[in-house]
Amino acid sequence: MVFASAAVICVMHTTINVGGRLLDLSSPVVMGILNATPDSFFSASRVESEEAVARRAAEIVEQGGTIIDVGACSTRPGADFVDEQEELRRLEMALRRIRADFPDAIVSVDTFRPSVAQRAVEEWGADIINDVSEGTGTSDTGESMFQCVARLRVPYVLMSVEPNLESMLRRFGSEVAELHALGVSDVILDPGFGFGKTLEENYSLLNDIDRLKVLGLPLLVGISRKSMLYRVLDTTPEQVLNATTAANSVALTKGANILRVHDVKEAVETVRIFNAITKNK
Repeated sequence: MVFASAAVICVMHTTINVGGRLLDLSSPVVMGILNATPDSFFSASRVESEEAVARRAAEIVEQGGTIIDVGACSTRPGADFVDEQEELRRLEMALRRIRADFPDAIVSVDTFRPSVAQRAVEEWGADIINDVSEGTGTSDTGESMFQCVARLRVPYVLMSVEPNLESMLRRFGSEVAELHALGVSDVILDPGFGFGKTLEENYSLLNDIDRLKVLGLPLLVGISRKSMLYRVLDTTPEQVLNATTAANSVALTKGANILRVHDVKEAVETVRIFNAITKNK
């Protein structure tokens, strides 16, 4: 696929190497959220026992999710600080059970700590690192997340905390160049809805995210049940499934390759309808 702008023509990279398997993102896929936490903002996504992890992982797989995204440290505003040892304890419990029940599943780990990323990949079989810190986390040894991911040789989700598209493009461009120089070839961009952005900036960004395609990399969108939806509707995270589907539909038309969601069945159906509409284009 080739994307053209006024000044740049670049080839879109829509295939990533996941542990020796090629994952084709030219047709959008769904990433299901599994929160091994007691305080994530959407209460229905929380799983704190091994049995609950098993049920949620099975639900994601059975409903058509391609990736299971495991988080063990809530990043919602006002969340309690979780130290590294507690994050590791939660992740070990969750990842060991997922790998036992679904050895072939593609699993990403949502963390900003390089040391946690390393253990998740090397000891518990995680395939992808999903980093909400835009690479700013460092280990006790001084290793950056970029350096850690390069050493682990796994795909990396780079999430932006920039407030607008112009600053995001500049920073992404610099960071992607740094990652490629380190040898990280599989980078996925996440514009970071809800992180460092006002309500109006979130919607402006959603309207323009297709412009990120100029960087030639797959795009992950995580809008599911977020405050940018329930604030407009004056409701709660529990009441914005329909709004989430509407926003995800827009994201697909703007070029999203991965939808990160709480409600897998509904997102998979949204992708299927999108594919049916666009298959002859």
